[in-house]
Amino acid sequence: MLFQRGVNLKVPIPASVTDKVTVLPEEPGQIKLNYSAAGYYYNDTWRPLNGAVMHQFPDSAAITQCLRGKILYMFGDSTVRQWFEYLTAFVPEINIHSPKKVGPFMAVDSRKNILMHFRLHGPPIRSSPVFTSKLRYIANELDRIQGGPDTVVFVSVWAHFNNFPIEMYIRRLRHIRKALVHLLNREPDTLVVIRTPNLQKINPQKSLYGSEWYYLQIDAVLRAMFRGLNVQLLDAWEMTLAHHLPHDMHPPPTIIKNAMNLILSHICADGKNSQ
Repeated sequence: MLFQRGVNLKVPIPASVTDKVTVLPEEPGQIKLNYSAAGYYYNDTWRPLNGAVMHQFPDSAAITQCLRGKILYMFGDSTVRQWFEYLTAFVPEINIHSPKKVGPFMAVDSRKNILMHFRLHGPPIRSSPVFTSKLRYIANELDRIQGGPDTVVFVSVWAHFNNFPIEMYIRRLRHIRKALVHLLNREPDTLVVIRTPNLQKINPQKSLYGSEWYYLQIDAVLRAMFRGLNVQLLDAWEMTLAHHLPHDMHPPPTIIKNAMNLILSHICADGKNSQ
């Protein structure tokens, strides 16, 4: 057998000649790569280093007051569904009898005029069986949104693309970017949040179809594709890399809470109802 659990999966292959690496001196004229951390954790609280002001929203009253009068659209995979599930602890979800983990989902607070939507992105999908009628391409959904200062759009699309060539992912992001350009031309005050990939645990099974090296390439493509647009980048890669908890495709509650506090800080940039 080509792949056998515990036999030839993730087994080191020794070098045939030498296992040493020769580091050559730097040649003049080479492009230098500069790296700077996006932030760090102090007492389990994320401290961004890019100049962004991050407030704390410690209770449901602060969160719902920040979201008062807002319409939130969440498009993508289960990593953005985590944000929807986090907020439904404060904004009641409406049972529209959608398939579990697939959606679409909706939550409403009629008293504070808050409306939230979640919809899974179009294929490819590597999860529970789903009817194609439940799937929508993000670009098409973005074209249906009017937008405006009370509209917030979240996009997270990356986790289901590691079985395919990077060119397929590039084409998908190009369509999403074009739709976002149209949306921001219609309503420049629309807040758009793009979530990057994050680190995850790689076990023998997942190593068959994914690796952090490939997700790093996806991360680089995503950052390049949306550079120059008036969007906010939620750096989930750095937020998971910097935390001491084990890596996971679906980050633990502490990281989700910090991510949501950062997003809410963008929504309520004046800092009202925060700490």
